Amino acid sequence: MEGSGQIERRAADWLARRDGGEWSPEDAAALQTWLAASTAHRVAFLRLEAAWNQAGRLKALGAGVASGVLPARNQWAWAPFPSRAAAPAQEPEEEPAAPVPGQRTRHGATRARWPAAAAAVLLAAASLWGWRQYEQVEPESYRTGVGDLRTLALSDGSAATLSSDSALQVRMSRHGRQLELDRGEAYFDVAKDAARPFAVRAGEHRVVAVGTRFAVRRDGDDVRVVVTEGTVRLESDPVDGRSQPVSLLPAGSIAVANRNGVLVRNGAVADAERQIDWRRGYVVFLDTPLATAAAEFNRYTTRPIVLADAAAAQLRIGGSFRWSNSEVFVSLLEQALPVRAERENDRIVLRSREQ
Repeated sequence: MEGSGQIERRAADWLARRDGGEWSPEDAAALQTWLAASTAHRVAFLRLEAAWNQAGRLKALGAGVASGVLPARNQWAWAPFPSRAAAPAQEPEEEPAAPVPGQRTRHGATRARWPAAAAAVLLAAASLWGWRQYEQVEPESYRTGVGDLRTLALSDGSAATLSSDSALQVRMSRHGRQLELDRGEAYFDVAKDAARPFAVRAGEHRVVAVGTRFAVRRDGDDVRVVVTEGTVRLESDPVDGRSQPVSLLPAGSIAVANRNGVLVRNGAVADAERQIDWRRGYVVFLDTPLATAAAEFNRYTTRPIVLADAAAAQLRIGGSFRWSNSEVFVSLLEQALPVRAERENDRIVLRSREQ
């Protein structure tokens, strides 16, 4: 996996080449391929581009050219840097018709190396700008409505996908990456940064990762963690003054935590992936009580499924169903189980046929 520094340098190189005057359709296609390869690539490029614009295209490199005007080709390599009070610049000496490789200009710079110089200054300006931004940590809040999903590109190169009716707060700084899941569920694809662990707090529990993929779900005091890549650390707040053990969760782990402790089930990654099939539009049940299945469907709809009696609630169901169509789910239940549905305007009531 590429490190964040390597990605930043590559993004700076692309930006310097694009604004350097020798940009071809093949270069543009190659840049788009690089951007499409990773969310981290896109975030790094957009962040550096914003810093580039914020700096007025690095006016100093343009030797006094006004902001918004791109200096003439090769001007950045040799133009002087006059003060505001300096006299008008003299006409530059005539350039050789064919520059000699490695030839140095009268100001001691190698013209062929200006993209690297521009990229280096760009990275410095972006770093200073980003450093100032990171000093002032303002939490960003994201929410989804019932039945909606949302994927976020975070400023560190990570990505987060919010499930239905979820709320997430994000605080990114040069000191750390702190997130808080207020409700619902979120899946995280974390960019690796050993100096800034990625921590998600959900109630009295904290999930910490460096570079991995995992989901966190919060249902009141209960928290579920599903790990599909890498390893995460699950920490819990003290209970009645007693410290709680820390759990290390490798890929394939499914952990459920509450005030009674942490229960961990280790299995195949494919089994863990099925627990977060909501990202693809499905909910999956395996010999699941109908009451539990109905509650899961109700997370995605404003017309809830209600179980009218205990006999119906205890029936078991299995299979993969689209969460966007509870009506089809209910019709299948009527065919497969001894239940009947009463469809009302604001809810669907399931009763045992014996009732």
